[in-house]
Amino acid sequence: MSILFIFLGLLLLVIGGEFLVRSSVALSFKLRLSKMVIGLTVVSFATSAPELLVSVQAAVNGFSDISLGNVIGSNIANIGLVLGITAVIAPLAIDKDFYKFNWPVMMLLSVLLYFLLKSENELSRMEGMVFVVLLMVYLFLLIRRARNQRESQPTDDGIDDGLSLASNFKIGIWLLLGGAALYGGSELLVTGAVDLATAMGISERVIAVTMIAVGTSVPELAASVIAALKKEKAISLGNLIGSNIFNIASVLGITAIINPISLIDETSGIISADSLKILTNDIWWMIGFSAILIPFAFLPKKFTIGRYKGIVIVIAYCAFVGLAFID
Repeated sequence: MSILFIFLGLLLLVIGGEFLVRSSVALSFKLRLSKMVIGLTVVSFATSAPELLVSVQAAVNGFSDISLGNVIGSNIANIGLVLGITAVIAPLAIDKDFYKFNWPVMMLLSVLLYFLLKSENELSRMEGMVFVVLLMVYLFLLIRRARNQRESQPTDDGIDDGLSLASNFKIGIWLLLGGAALYGGSELLVTGAVDLATAMGISERVIAVTMIAVGTSVPELAASVIAALKKEKAISLGNLIGSNIFNIASVLGITAIINPISLIDETSGIISADSLKILTNDIWWMIGFSAILIPFAFLPKKFTIGRYKGIVIVIAYCAFVGLAFID
């Protein structure tokens, strides 16, 4: 039954995420926001909704390992699985924004998350607010940089113009369906994951950094693979990295504001050996996957992550998953 719950939960998250993206974009057109702002903010928040709902649901129910494992695992999957498989299919071109802006911000937030968790073994409401403020600063700089680039060289936003014609009734239906699917999906996924972990003797942390993380990364993986196969447009490495930034700053930030994320067990008052592995193992894998992108971006062939580098990244991800279950 737990497997069925997980499957249905992931399915509802994918469906809910799609409806939420469509309704958000259509509503943004009604509010006369520019396509650039919609693409950089509205769509980014909407695609982070599955991770957010799962993390909030887990934190409220007292499963902080799932909240943190979901985000950390999703960030690892975005690079090791999504980026790696996409690079195997079609080389990823690297622009200067990657190493001058997006990558440094991702590393800053990743390292900050480690030190905040290590200092008090929890992410408090105040620290959650810090992440949200940093996200606002990032978005401001992102939009300003994008506007300057737009003036010098127009780019494809990837936003469906047809959504501007959607009626208010249709937008409302999409929003209700998306919200209901995301809520129901997060409930089923967290319940199924906890039950499966208990039945198999596997920790909630392992389930979160592997199965749940891959599940909430499915939309990004599907979109990237389809784009690579059809060769419709260049896949921006910056956009994939941007997803990791949103996962840390918005998902963990908002979750911590709603309910502080603690590694300390409420019953025993201590950190379990498994929860401690989030700090001693998982988060270091996340930082490692992030850090390796810089030498990969410049060596041996500059500004390209091609098939061989993609294969190495995917193998490293498989090693991470394998070690997670073995350890």
